[in-house]
Amino acid sequence: MALLRIAQGSLRTLGRAESVPLRSLFRPQRTLIDGTQNYSRPLSYSAARPSKVTENASKGLNQKAIGRQLREEWARYNDFPKPSRADEFKEGQLVTVHGFLARKRIKSSKLAFADIQIDNGPAVQITSSFQEPESPEHKTNQALRGIPLYSPVSVTGTVARLHSNSPQNTEISPHARTRPGNFPTGVFRIDIDLTSIQPLNLFPKDIIVSKGVQFPPSSRHLQIRFSDPLRTRLLVRPQIAFQLRKSLNDLAFTEVETPILFKSTPEGAREFLVPTRRPGLAYALPQSPQQYKQMLMASGIRGYYQFARCFRDEDLRADRQPEFTQLDLEMSFATGEDVMRTVESLVADLATALNSEFRVVDQDGEVYLAPKGLNSADSEESGTASRYVMPPFSRLSYDTVMTRFGIDKPDLRIPFELNRVDHLLPESFVSMITHLDKPIVEVFRFRPSPVAGESPLPTSTTFIDDLMKTLPPALSQNPDGAPVALIVNSSKPLRGLSPLGFDGASALESGAADPESPNLEDGDVLVFQARPNKPFQGASSTALGTLRTLLYQSAVSQALLPRDLTFQFLWVTNFPLFTPTNETDTDTDPGQGGHAGFSSTHHPFTAPLTDADVELLATDPLRARADHYDLVVNGVELGGGSRRIHVAKMQEYVMREILQMTDAGVGQFAHLLEALRAGCPPHAGFALGFDRLVAVLTYTESVRDVIAFPKSMRGEDLTVRSPGGVTEEQLGVYHLGFLGGRSKE
Repeated sequence: MALLRIAQGSLRTLGRAESVPLRSLFRPQRTLIDGTQNYSRPLSYSAARPSKVTENASKGLNQKAIGRQLREEWARYNDFPKPSRADEFKEGQLVTVHGFLARKRIKSSKLAFADIQIDNGPAVQITSSFQEPESPEHKTNQALRGIPLYSPVSVTGTVARLHSNSPQNTEISPHARTRPGNFPTGVFRIDIDLTSIQPLNLFPKDIIVSKGVQFPPSSRHLQIRFSDPLRTRLLVRPQIAFQLRKSLNDLAFTEVETPILFKSTPEGAREFLVPTRRPGLAYALPQSPQQYKQMLMASGIRGYYQFARCFRDEDLRADRQPEFTQLDLEMSFATGEDVMRTVESLVADLATALNSEFRVVDQDGEVYLAPKGLNSADSEESGTASRYVMPPFSRLSYDTVMTRFGIDKPDLRIPFELNRVDHLLPESFVSMITHLDKPIVEVFRFRPSPVAGESPLPTSTTFIDDLMKTLPPALSQNPDGAPVALIVNSSKPLRGLSPLGFDGASALESGAADPESPNLEDGDVLVFQARPNKPFQGASSTALGTLRTLLYQSAVSQALLPRDLTFQFLWVTNFPLFTPTNETDTDTDPGQGGHAGFSSTHHPFTAPLTDADVELLATDPLRARADHYDLVVNGVELGGGSRRIHVAKMQEYVMREILQMTDAGVGQFAHLLEALRAGCPPHAGFALGFDRLVAVLTYTESVRDVIAFPKSMRGEDLTVRSPGGVTEEQLGVYHLGFLGGRSKE
């Protein structure tokens, strides 16, 4: 309305009526560098080419005439027939559909075809032809030809044919899906003889659309509209949420919403604060609903869940967002074992639903899920049923996965593991790869699939050379020593393993690098890495564990290893209860703010694993294990949970005596301690990262691909340009001001 008043205000002296196109009244002033339009200033018009508003103004139009023209222009795009119901789609029946004009095929001067793209609906093809010039059919044909592609349209015509089976037509969008109630069940394509077509807006000429076009993040609406994988992932997301919610409701869980405006408490991550108009007081956005859901257990709720919005001001990666969604659940009178079995049941139900509803699509090398058609080829897709490793899932302890895979969230699809070999290696080789005294040295063997027409040796040599040249600094400049790769080559002394000496080479040849497959072959790559000889103490990965994952991903991308589309689930258990504090990163890893020199590995409410671990709280806390469990799939941590401390005295003891939190810090949890004191039952829970789950199940590495409007790596929403600047006046309302001068950003 502000733009409309501006336009009208500039025409107060207009007189005689004449047609004024509505679009000319809403012309943006200029295009920004990123291609978007700037609407932040009053409209201005080109002096070199006067707009029709300027032309009409010179003719003296009056305000009433302008109003009538605006109404007519608005009605042209706003008054259109309702879409037909599903039961009206019968051959020979007149129907109306709404969608986008996706493609036109002009066959002759009298015949044209076009596709109408309908989100969550069938493919629609319209046919327009005429015999007599100036006939209604001729005018409709001309109207179709004149409407720009990608414009929203209302189409009315006679149903020529209903296709009951999904046609083998690659031009049809793979996310086409019949929405119950709008179209007949089982119909995947409708042919319509066009009677009339009405544009409901016009797609502008300055937006260029071509195959493979890449729109900037600031044009997220165009990214979604013209990317089948992105749109399909947004379609799959609510289907996954629906199935999870259904399963939990069937298990008699209660969905409870908890507040978004919480308060600052030292759970472990850095928080977002929300100032109030009361001096010195602020809310905090919740890192998770952890404390609320534990209080619900004290409230008598037997099983709780919600799809919770969570907020953490932490360093961002491809699988992190400052605001994210998690499926949060908690069970009273339950152990960790009960929770793990419940989660396995949810995953099994979800896998069954996805198998029946969706298929795997490979579009120009990008793999994603798409709805299944009705034809037998879709329904019996090869390998579909085996994509998911069904419960019960494998379980490995934290120490085991760190030893075997070098990471606490291992990808079980990777066909090679780490093996310790420092006791087999000569001192000369160990000192060559590290300065550490008596280090642990580990190795893994990688055997690539040879490139067609080449022997394995040049394939391995080229691959490893390229990989080592592009290692991230954390690996190539590792202070403990960089990784070293040796390639088995029968034409060299000791088959290329001479740096290991005769005994070392013989040990590796005998299977020390890979006991499952002891025979080394030409082209096999042995990757060595040293690390300090000390416990893992809550570390998330070792250097060699990180390199193992990086090498596997690179090899798959270059077709040197087969792409594995299965989902390998794993429970990782028996984590350390506490982790030494990162003294150099207290800004993003504040922990609980205690003075013990360590913090809770996950959060301070986690219970010790056994009675022996309870005793260790007083004698050697860093050796105590937690009754915590992470669910991992294909190298991604989907979520974690634990049995909670449900006794107030024990919880306060951990906070005060073990973590050495201040009185003020403990006081921030007074509400939780009081709830535990009121006879809270034993309870355990789990939080499933919903964005990560959808990303993994739809074959993308970035959660930004499954969120409609995600934040960038800097935490910015580039579509709406947030966070935005604030003024001194705005801050003053909250009794705040700029510290050290106004920010220049």
